[in-house]
Formats: sequence, C-alpha cells, structure tokens
Amino acid sequence: MKAILKDRICVKNRGVVVSVRGSVVDVRFEHFLPPIYSLLRAGSEEQIAIEVLAQLDGHRVRGIALTPTQGLARGMAVKDTGGPLKTPVGKEILSRMFDVFGNVIDRREAVTGVEWRGVHRLPPPLARRSTKAEIFETGIKVIDVLAPLERGGKAGLFGGAGVGKTVLLTEMIHNMVSHHQGVSIFCGIGERCREGEELYRDMKEAGVLPNMVMMFSQMNEPPGSRFRVGHAALTMAEYFRDDEHRDVLLLIDNIFRFIQAGSEVSGLMGQMPSRLGYQPTMGTELSSLEERIANTDTGAITSIQAVYVPADDFTDPAAVHTFSHLSASIVLSRKLASEGLYPAIDPLKSNSKMAMPGIVGERHYRIAREIRQTFAQYAELKDIIAMLGLEQLAPDDRNVVYRARRLERFLTQPFFSTEQFTSLKGKLVPLKDALDGCERILRDEFKDIPESALYMIGSIDEAKTDKPSAPAGPDQQPGGQP
Repeated sequence: MKAILKDRICVKNRGVVVSVRGSVVDVRFEHFLPPIYSLLRAGSEEQIAIEVLAQLDGHRVRGIALTPTQGLARGMAVKDTGGPLKTPVGKEILSRMFDVFGNVIDRREAVTGVEWRGVHRLPPPLARRSTKAEIFETGIKVIDVLAPLERGGKAGLFGGAGVGKTVLLTEMIHNMVSHHQGVSIFCGIGERCREGEELYRDMKEAGVLPNMVMMFSQMNEPPGSRFRVGHAALTMAEYFRDDEHRDVLLLIDNIFRFIQAGSEVSGLMGQMPSRLGYQPTMGTELSSLEERIANTDTGAITSIQAVYVPADDFTDPAAVHTFSHLSASIVLSRKLASEGLYPAIDPLKSNSKMAMPGIVGERHYRIAREIRQTFAQYAELKDIIAMLGLEQLAPDDRNVVYRARRLERFLTQPFFSTEQFTSLKGKLVPLKDALDGCERILRDEFKDIPESALYMIGSIDEAKTDKPSAPAGPDQQPGGQP
C-alpha cells in the first residue's frame, strides 16, 4: 500500500473532470484511483478542493466540493494531493482563527512551524480510555451542583438568542484556562459571519484568546465544508490531549448543523433518504465525530455542544441520535434572564447522568435533590401567590417560597467575562463552597437576611459581609410583599 501511495505521488497523479453537478464532481484517472477521503485540487490556481467519497469504476471517482465550483468545467485537469484534508496542529495555533482548510481568517500573519495532520482519525481504543467517572468542575455554582459535567464527556447547551449562551461559553473558557490550565477550542459549524466576528472580539476583550483556538465554517459555504469543520477542530483538540497532555474544552455550535450538512451531502451523492429526509448513515457519521471526544490516559476532551431541536420535537431523529451521546443537558431560561438571574440556567430542566450517589457522593446527591424539590414546589405555588398573595399560604409553604427565592439568588454568580459591563469582580466558586451554601440555605440559616444579600455573590460567607453597591436582584417578595 505504501509503495502504491508513493508511486501515486511520484507520478503526480492527475485526472480530468468528466461531470459537474452542483457540488458533485466526477473525475477520471488513468493511472491510480485515489482512495476514499483523498483531497483533489482543480481550477487554474488549484483553488477548488474536492473530497473523494465514492469510486464509481476502475477509472472514475465521485467527490463533493469543499469550495464553490464556479468556473469548473468538463475537461479541466485535477491534481491528486496524495492524502486527505489536513489541518495545522501545534502550539503556534493558539489565539488564532482558522477555516476548514487551516487558513488563518483573523487578518494576521500566517502560522509557521506547525505540523499538518489528516482530519480523518479513529477514536482512541478502549485500552487507552479512562474507566473512572470524574467530575469536570466549571466553577459555576448552578452547573456544578445541579448538572455536573463529566470530564471527557459531552454536554448539550439549549438556549435561544439573548439568554446568555455566549457569555456562559466565554466564562467556561476563562475558567478552563485559569482553573484547569487547559486549552479551549471553539468550532463554529455553519455560523453566521457576524457570530464569528462578535465571538472573536468578545474572547479578545475577556482576555481568554491566548489559550484558545477558533475554527469556523460559515453558513453560506458548501455542505462539504460544513461537514468537515468538526473533524478538523477535533484533530486540533486531539493534538493538545495526546501530544501536549493537556485537558481540552471543545465548544461546538451547532451540532445540528453538522447533521444538516451530512444530509445535504448524502442527497447530493444520490443516497436514498431515511426517515424525515435524513441521510441513512446519520448515526454512523455522528458517532465518528462524537466518539473521538473522550477521556484517555493522557488527557481529556470535554465537549459542550449547542443543540438545536427542530420544531421542539424531541423525537426528531437528529435530536434522538444527539441525546444518546450526551452526558448532561444545560437548559437556559428566557424568564430567568428577564429577571436578571444570571446565569439563566433552568434548575428543573437541566440534568446530568453524573448526578448519581455513586459518582458525586451521597451528600451532593441529597442536596441537589432537595434543591430541585424546593424549586418544583415553588413553581406549583406561583399561581396561588399571583391570585391570592403570599399571606394566604400556609407557614410551611411560605418557608418553601423563601428558601426557593434565596436559592435562586445564591445560584447567580458574577462572571469574569462580564466584569467590564457590570463592575462586579468575577467569582470562581469551588464545588465544596457551592454545596455548603445551598445546604445552609435549605436549613433556613439565612431566613433573616434580605434576598439581595445573596444576589451575585461567590461563596455563602460573602452574604454576611457588607457588599458593594451592585445591580439589585429582584428584591420584592411575590405578591407585592416587601
């Protein structure tokens, strides 16, 4: 095989375009047929990239274009690059922004001294994977207590526009760098151009760019490009995990667009669609990406993925296949955001498979269960409070309301990434302090302290000290009671 590959490169294996149908290109080779996933180059300046996806017969291959095919015509020469699509890896890629081909798109000088690796790689073998379930501490109270993330696991982030999704991602990147001494990689699949520009500027202002890599594929790019950008970002993450032995936080926005791009590619290649029009190979394609995100003996890639659920239908095949890979779900609430309770994470809808007594411990499990129970009772009492007022509740129910409102405010937290907007110093809260605070609130230790004393603090001990003036949280009791 190595000899054939060497010969293929030595003779500069060249072919000829025989047909172009949109992004689908058929090429004829006389000498050697390129293997599947080979990258071909065409055009006057070899600016058109084509990835081989099928071998039609002894001389023809069919590929999908990763770039626009304007100007490509039958009879044009095609060059076989001798390998798959590659992406740069190395310390030099930190603080930079790339496209799917490894070209810098941040208007700075090109990267030098990097190694180029193929984006198609196998998941780590089971013998190398860590069998110990570990918690990935984010330093964000509500996540660590109610929906703990798994080190080397995958978490889904659900939220609309304007509820704090980007701020939450930025804060996790900041905490990853300062607390875990790790690397963060942001992968934008089918992003709007303004989202990439805004995120780059936000990361730069927040000071987290030096330990971060960003890779984007825009929404207007061909489906082949959007389909491969996730693999390219994962190749970078694997370098830091396997070669640098560092923990990596991989942020993917949006995993549904990866499935969508695969569906487009499948349709262009003429495959028979499966249920609801999805590609028949969707499960395999998603697994080839997700299974590479793992915790090994050298480091871990922990992934947080924004998930779009089509028409809010959780039985949609895209949602079902994605959920099967996730170990935690973080749901953002527009109602909490409108009340100024940031991070606006819904405590009842967010959950984690790690929140089990055997993993987080009996005490953590008990506290999290009591918090959920308190919030659930509070949600049931809200209608009664709105109609009759707080005074009409039984004493026990009133205590539940007081606890729930104090827990809501204690689970807010000032972020490092928003210091320039709020003038509040960011807090990174250890899990132990977060659990202590929640437990003491549940025991009614802070019943006589105003709710505002618990708003936007770190550990619970700060509630007893004089706080600097801050944007006050909702300090009015339900039903208009002071």
